[in-house]
Amino acid sequence: MLILAPISSIIALLFASYLAYKIIKTSPGDECMIRIQNAIQEGAASYIKRQYTTVAIFFAVVFILLFMLSKKGYLPIFVPFAFLTGGFFSGLSGFAGMKIATQANSRTANAAKESLNKALRIAFSSGTVMGLAVVGLGLLDLSIWYYVLDYYYSHINVVADQAVRIQYITSTMLTFEMGASSMALFARVGGGIYTKAADVGADLVGKVEVGIPEDDPRNPAVIADNVGDNVGDVAGMGADLYESYVGSIVATMVLAVAGGFGLKGVMIPLIMASVGVISSIIGTFFVQTKEKAEQGALLAALRRGIFVSAFLVALFSFFIIKNLLPGNMGIYWAVISGLVAGLIIGFSTEFFTSDKYAPTRSIAESSLTGAATVIISGISVGMLSTAIPVLTVGVAIFASYYLASYGVEEVFKFNAGLYGVGVAAVGMLSTLGITLATDAYGPVADNAGGIAQMSGQDPMVRERTDALDALGNTTAATGKGFAIGSAALTALALIAAYKDEIHLLGKDITVSLLDPRVMIGIFIGAMLPFLFSSLTMQAVGRAAQSIVQEVRRQFREIKGLMEGQAPADYARCVSICTKAAQKEMILPSLLAITSPIIVGLVLNAEAVMGLLAGALASGFVVAVFMANSGGAWDNAKKYVEKGNYGGKGSASHKVLVVGDTVGDPFKDTSGPSLNILIKLMSMVSVVFASFVMANALIK
Repeated sequence: MLILAPISSIIALLFASYLAYKIIKTSPGDECMIRIQNAIQEGAASYIKRQYTTVAIFFAVVFILLFMLSKKGYLPIFVPFAFLTGGFFSGLSGFAGMKIATQANSRTANAAKESLNKALRIAFSSGTVMGLAVVGLGLLDLSIWYYVLDYYYSHINVVADQAVRIQYITSTMLTFEMGASSMALFARVGGGIYTKAADVGADLVGKVEVGIPEDDPRNPAVIADNVGDNVGDVAGMGADLYESYVGSIVATMVLAVAGGFGLKGVMIPLIMASVGVISSIIGTFFVQTKEKAEQGALLAALRRGIFVSAFLVALFSFFIIKNLLPGNMGIYWAVISGLVAGLIIGFSTEFFTSDKYAPTRSIAESSLTGAATVIISGISVGMLSTAIPVLTVGVAIFASYYLASYGVEEVFKFNAGLYGVGVAAVGMLSTLGITLATDAYGPVADNAGGIAQMSGQDPMVRERTDALDALGNTTAATGKGFAIGSAALTALALIAAYKDEIHLLGKDITVSLLDPRVMIGIFIGAMLPFLFSSLTMQAVGRAAQSIVQEVRRQFREIKGLMEGQAPADYARCVSICTKAAQKEMILPSLLAITSPIIVGLVLNAEAVMGLLAGALASGFVVAVFMANSGGAWDNAKKYVEKGNYGGKGSASHKVLVVGDTVGDPFKDTSGPSLNILIKLMSMVSVVFASFVMANALIK
């Protein structure tokens, strides 16, 4: 059955290629639309080239470090190479999504001339290419390493020492997740800084100070803003969710051995991911809508595809687990708990961020009394929105732990329960192919609206793209909640993997809250998400200030720009954002990588366990709060733009633009980066455990 993984990965990549071919074959529109699309493509390509060059230096340094540690016997020789492939495939998945998104934007705008459904199909197909590229490349990387390592360790007797053999395989595979996480963090932070600096700069000067419409061609930052949608919300998100996807699978594979499930337990997450790919492809055919620009109809179309995929995963998983582990059907119910938790988190996020419901509308209403009340109400909604996801994940952890450990031998009970938590995370992410498609299509629709506006299309075209874009904000917020929820489960599984790694190194650690080292670790871990968020938001603020000053300068110095008689210097804003993002992404990213090593060297493994637990608890809650606050502020603005409370250009609208600009780094830079932070810290702890244990100041 294990052969399903590489087969499914190939099917996913072939279907993604077919969809990409279909998208490219459609018309990109008139000459003006093509010119704008080309400018966005060039800006995105320039940014990605510069970012990947910077990240390549980091990967080269870490590769040398890991290679030296492997030569000294701290790590297996495969570890540095696994690290490189993890980063490569993570970056490739984001690049593939960005490449097709920059092709689909003008085609979506052009399709909107004919019908809403045709525009939805192109934008959604673009998102599907991204989703299937992520899961296809993830499974391909997993499959290659599994078969290579299985062959390399084939000299170990399969029957007598199967657990030892699997442990060698899975512990080495865990390392390429560190590469994927490192790449994802750079992509998310760098892309998030770029996109939000451009967005904030364009909005504050264009909408608030000068009073021109969104995506007006006179705005010098408009191209940078549209480029940002692709490098942050597409390329960054692709690398991010690739890391979440493979992380949940690898962590669960590692726990299978300690849980007493052996090779069959290792196979289950891989096979579940494989059937999830097929289920996602089937689900995409159910995403269609009639010619009605109502968010309810569009949301129903997207939900239909997700529900079909989730149902198929639940159905197939039953037969997989019944065949492989017939005496442990509690694991199946752990899968169901993960699927249900993902759906509940999605519904909760929608409730708090969609303008159909009271929380977002209350923010819109607060605009009548000024910017201060908008900020207060947005923060309040975000804080309130943390309750349901936290309780849901808590119930999912409880249910999956006890269901998976029910009836298991006492010696394996604890680790079997943790394996159930990992399986729940895999279940939550098994439909990522289509879930990510519903998320990634949003930036394409956003770009399409900008192209329609800048190229002077009929207002009906912008109305249709705005309908898709408004829904995209909700699905993007839902996708972030989904990623954060799965990250909490995966990070818990990785903490368990770290404990197992310490045990393999010959030390049994007891984590007690009365241990000063553990308490210190918890405090530092709880603080790190706030420090990380501060650094990333300051980075956005500094970059946005540069854009604001540049846009003001151009309006002041370029004669005829405001009247539309002279062209703006778009390239200058693109260059400023690119340089700022590359410079500002380094410090926050290094924080995640160095903190567990430093804490471990100073205070040893007990403090690291506290560090990881503290970071998981506070990072999960802060990430949900920031993502939902930002999404609610954004959709409150769009609710007013539909004609409520004075409509576009009104005092309420200008106030909500301020709220939206505050929410931008919340939801697109700091918030989504936190789920990578908590997993990368766990991964670094596992990989460097041997080195830290041997060189810690406190033994």
